[in-house]
Amino acid sequence: MLYGAMKISVGAGLKLAFRPWVEGLEHVPARGPAILASNHLSFSDSFFLPVVLDRKVTFIAKSEYFTSPGVKGKLTAAFFKGVGQLPVDRSGKRGAGEAAVRSGIAVLERGELFGIYPEGTRSPDGRLYRGRPGGLARVALATGAPVLPVAMIDTEKIQPPGKVVPKLMRPGIRIGEPLDFSRYQGMEGDRFILRSVTDEVMYAIMKLSGQEYVDTYASVVKKAMEEEAKRKKSGGGETAGDERPTDTPD
Repeated sequence: MLYGAMKISVGAGLKLAFRPWVEGLEHVPARGPAILASNHLSFSDSFFLPVVLDRKVTFIAKSEYFTSPGVKGKLTAAFFKGVGQLPVDRSGKRGAGEAAVRSGIAVLERGELFGIYPEGTRSPDGRLYRGRPGGLARVALATGAPVLPVAMIDTEKIQPPGKVVPKLMRPGIRIGEPLDFSRYQGMEGDRFILRSVTDEVMYAIMKLSGQEYVDTYASVVKKAMEEEAKRKKSGGGETAGDERPTDTPD
């Protein structure tokens, strides 16, 4: 009920103000479970994708959005619950990943749409980063639900990280043909299979988005960027041999 109200109020405003364009809506099933696996460029991705869909889509979101103190924190938590997002702990605590997988499976077992960002975090520079194999692949193989690759276009230009006021321009959404991984059913315990499934999805997203692909995790690059910023702030300056970490191994 709250989701419907939020979609009418917030969704109508987003459509009117930003006029998002969409390709591939015919690939989204009218009923039954499906996984929407998307690239992640902006905080606003989780709003623009549901806006163009007739069906409810449930995403997982970092738990901080649901646990912040004060009136603002409560309003934020209510908003994210209202737009159909589930909290997931990204702090690295034991069992956090299992909880995210169980949440995704539960959504799909209800015959609903489950949205996930395989990169695990927003891209720090607009490029597409290596997908994490734990969540997406395990949920897909455990449920047998088809995976729809999704490409968000230009959302990082509308609301770059750290910017509160969005820029008025048209974002795009491309939804690809569903990927069937039934050939791997029951093999969710094999890490090589999980990596293969994830890489296949990331390749499909890359083809849809046209992004440059970087074969390392976005979180690794973000951490390196943060450490570099701290070093410069402390007066360390640049040293010979400093390089942008684009191919950092696992």
